[in-house]
Amino acid sequence: MARILFLTQVLPYPLDAGPKVRAYYMLRHLAAQYDVTLVSFVRPDDRPEYSEHLRGIASAVHTVPIQRSMARNVQAGVTGLLSGLPIVIARDEMDEMALLLRRLTSETPFDVVHADQLSMAWWGRLAAEKGSGNGLASTHPVTLLDEHNAIYALTERLAREAGGLRRIIAQREAGAFRRYEADMVRFFDAVLTVTDEDRTLLLDLFDPPERALQASKFTTVPICVDPAAVQPIDRSSSTDSPVSILHLGTMFWPPNVAGVLWFAREVLPLIWQRIPDARFVVAGKKPPADVCALTTDPRIQVTGYVADPLPYLQAADVFVVPLFSGGGMRVKILDAWLWGLPIVSTPIGAEGIDLRDGENILIAGDARSFADATIRLLANRELNQQLRSNGRQWVEQTYAWQVVYRRVDAVYTQLLDNTS
Repeated sequence: MARILFLTQVLPYPLDAGPKVRAYYMLRHLAAQYDVTLVSFVRPDDRPEYSEHLRGIASAVHTVPIQRSMARNVQAGVTGLLSGLPIVIARDEMDEMALLLRRLTSETPFDVVHADQLSMAWWGRLAAEKGSGNGLASTHPVTLLDEHNAIYALTERLAREAGGLRRIIAQREAGAFRRYEADMVRFFDAVLTVTDEDRTLLLDLFDPPERALQASKFTTVPICVDPAAVQPIDRSSSTDSPVSILHLGTMFWPPNVAGVLWFAREVLPLIWQRIPDARFVVAGKKPPADVCALTTDPRIQVTGYVADPLPYLQAADVFVVPLFSGGGMRVKILDAWLWGLPIVSTPIGAEGIDLRDGENILIAGDARSFADATIRLLANRELNQQLRSNGRQWVEQTYAWQVVYRRVDAVYTQLLDNTS
């Protein structure tokens, strides 16, 4: 049985963020066929039972506590400027991870090193290079990089939207990511992307004829979910409470912050002209001060992290995805379909997702059309129920991991054939 070293920057459980969803089901798919060792950074709020759950899937699980501090940020800034590395990559250079990977690769002749996200590409490269010299195998491990996003393009978008010092820093990071991302794609033997758009963006890093050479490495495999594990949400039957508009997402991610502020400042006033008591609920971890300040209007609620979002899902009449930057796929749309919620999204919010505008989602690109679409779903119960039902059926047919992740099998077969 082939031995896989699977590297993640975030512990892929519980399934409360898109990167975790991607890595978790990929891990389950691979562990059903191969001997998989998971190595992951962990945060202070990662409980021991999370790792125990993953030990029921992978053959072995090893964790390294991630370190965050102002001093490390300053040091990373200096390292980045001197080396040309992106600062957020330099920030995660940790001796503990390097020592762990050296030990594991010296003990086990891994056949494949699978790096989940660009943030683990350097560690995947280190593991492959150390594994090639362990004396336990006649060939070096082959490598696969799962690119959840084209990071340089995401950073460029953030730079365009920022101002002052933030723009200068983001522009510097975008240039550094262009070089770094191209180098990592060159190194890895296979690259997964979650959308065709990201595949194109990554290939745009290369000039012909290198572009054609690199293109042969790529396979698009969307992020998927498990419809069998999630039942549709029953809408709360109470008619006394005001209608509720829900945004659910990690609130320290800048695109989510910008989207929520835009919705609250530009779209909600238009909705309130028609439905003055409509409530807007923002649920998600670590909301910044400017989002929390929205609660000066009592019709807006900012919850912070919620361990059990069920009450908010049951109360939701509309689920909104007001994004104007980002990359990859927004798993929150797949989740909302799973829950059976009607969705309004910007085009960028739904980028990379196979959908049917008007049938299982409403797409709106400016404040007036977004407000109109939201009002339609609040006022038209028949349309609201139609989107709930159609969205659930669509995600069951199109994004079930048990079916879609079979595409990964062909990639692994080719990689392992190359090790023979």
